[in-house]
Amino acid sequence: MEQILDIQKTIFQQIKDKLHPSHSVVHEISELLNISYDSAYRRIRGEKALTFEELYKISTRFEISVDTLFNVTTGNVVFNCLPLSPDKFEVKDWLNFILQSLSLVTRAKDGEIIYSAADIPMFHYFQFPEIAAFKVFFWEKTLFQFPEYEDKLFRLDDADPNIPKIGKQILALANKIPTTEIWNEDTFNIMLRQVEFYWVSGFFKKKDDLINLCDKIEKWVHHIKKQAECGFKFFYEQPAEGLENTFLFYNNEVVQNDNTIFVKADDQKMVYLTFNVLSILTTNNTIFCNLIENYLKGLMTKSNLISRVGEKGRSQFFNKQLHAIEQFKSRICE
Repeated sequence: MEQILDIQKTIFQQIKDKLHPSHSVVHEISELLNISYDSAYRRIRGEKALTFEELYKISTRFEISVDTLFNVTTGNVVFNCLPLSPDKFEVKDWLNFILQSLSLVTRAKDGEIIYSAADIPMFHYFQFPEIAAFKVFFWEKTLFQFPEYEDKLFRLDDADPNIPKIGKQILALANKIPTTEIWNEDTFNIMLRQVEFYWVSGFFKKKDDLINLCDKIEKWVHHIKKQAECGFKFFYEQPAEGLENTFLFYNNEVVQNDNTIFVKADDQKMVYLTFNVLSILTTNNTIFCNLIENYLKGLMTKSNLISRVGEKGRSQFFNKQLHAIEQFKSRICE
């Protein structure tokens, strides 16, 4: 019985971590289970065991994996799924999900993100509104093929001004979280190939926007390099201030990265896997999270650390990206 009550306390701690600080766990449980505040308190403190029906309501409402709590080792892993499709995709909803997830980590005393990046981590896009505008347009026109985008061309003046506002909030939170990013040379090249595809396909309304975007991408690479050199993240064109060694940047030459994201917030662990580019699977299954954490840390030992130290390797890595941009800009001007 004591073990059950310990698990029950863990459940309520997870609920507390999921809720915004302005929301009351007691109020949420009282409303959900239709019980008094006193009864809710007794369940939260572990003085009264949850019934099966109450456990079902709570785990469903707050998306808590019961099998993980009871250490069920069937080989199955339960994931929460955020699928995105053309008829359901809303950039703002997707960004707000990212914002909420980061908020949980920033409230933790001991938070960490390890990101194996097939594409450039989306936090970086919001250093420049022009880059964020291009990525959003690319998702909506090419990835999800919105009907209204069939004949639409990219133009910076048409960008939704609300997207950068949410993006800045995301970036502000991400900059506070100790983060390890594992890139390879193709991580950046995917972005440049998308821009070139749009140029060749005639999807830019104005050539000036293409040139402007390329200039911003070049500044973007310089800024990411500067952050790696400093060992912490900060906003572009703002003072280089931050906590040392909170941004570890690795160049992986061993395997192809796959956008696997491991997150730790105090004693909680979470893994985010992407599919179909933007759709997300999440789990807090302890065994699976530990496997991913161990794998990523093993991958780090097989990769080259080029933040703070490794100046030669850092220069070589980013100079290749800058050279690719220069070559592309030369082709544009031919």
